[in-house]
Amino acid sequence: MITGAGAGIGRALALAYAEQGALPVLADKNADGLEQTGKLLEEAGYDSLSFVTDMGKPDEIVQLLHDVDMMLGRLDIVINNAGFGIWKSPLDLSIEEWDSVVNTNLRGTFVCSREAAKLMRANGGGAIVNISSTQAAMSEPNSEAYAASKGGILSLTHAFAISLGPDRITVNAICPGWIETGDYAKLRPEDHSQHPERRVGRPRDIVKACLYLTDPGNDFVTGTHVTVDGGMTRRMIYEE
Repeated sequence: MITGAGAGIGRALALAYAEQGALPVLADKNADGLEQTGKLLEEAGYDSLSFVTDMGKPDEIVQLLHDVDMMLGRLDIVINNAGFGIWKSPLDLSIEEWDSVVNTNLRGTFVCSREAAKLMRANGGGAIVNISSTQAAMSEPNSEAYAASKGGILSLTHAFAISLGPDRITVNAICPGWIETGDYAKLRPEDHSQHPERRVGRPRDIVKACLYLTDPGNDFVTGTHVTVDGGMTRRMIYEE
């Protein structure tokens, strides 16, 4: 199951897991984007299930996992990818705006992981991957709610890993840096050159990390996070 599957990284993950022989369960609050992802899978010859779900609403998440249980009877992998940010001065950010970001990104990850773990435990285990961000460790201006939610996801990840370990459920996180989900050709040379790897990231870079963390053979990898950012969080930058 992939949340935020209606576009970008989530869509790339859905296609990649289908290619690996999985049945992708797609969740997103954007019905149009969700439909488009489903059509891309169908055109490629793959089946999928789609559920319009707002990850900011716990009742909808619980219903989603109930429906998955009733329709499939099992769930092996969950990738908590849904999330968004509001880029606004903390002096002007309203409590309602703060709550909307934190409740979707952090609380939504908690509820989805909790409900998914119930299904996984009944079927002998599974893997959960939470999409955090390099902004859990570094920031740009006006990103308080987003940064707090992504930092919380890292703590939630290792807490879940300890709690769910006896149930043979691994829980890990990925911290993407700049992953371009739009028109890659429109990026400037300076966009690429600021990265030690000399390029901006693509969704496929996150896909590779997810495939690694959800490989059944990697059952000794849990409670950690993988940073996928072309080395940017290790680069010292001083303004002149």
